[in-house]
Amino acid sequence: MKSSNSGWEKLLQICLKSTDKQSLSTLLIALLTPEEYENIAKRMLILEALMKKELSQREIAKQYNVSIAKITRGSNELKRMPDSLKKQLATLIGLTQNP
Repeated sequence: MKSSNSGWEKLLQICLKSTDKQSLSTLLIALLTPEEYENIAKRMLILEALMKKELSQREIAKQYNVSIAKITRGSNELKRMPDSLKKQLATLIGLTQNP
């Protein structure tokens, strides 16, 4: 697990060195397969929709053309997430104002 953690740390360091949206996008496209890229992008949209609480899980699945199972996994991750992390995520994706 140590090599995985050091790899994660390295990734975070490199992401932080990205100075703009384009350089970060280029980095992620270089690191991820098209499928991984698409899955992460959809996960972001799913989490945002779940946090907004405006649509049912079925409506979210239909809107993003994903299975109910993917929505359920996202919902379960939100349930496991500490409140402090949920608040931070909500701020980062623009659902709340930064205090």
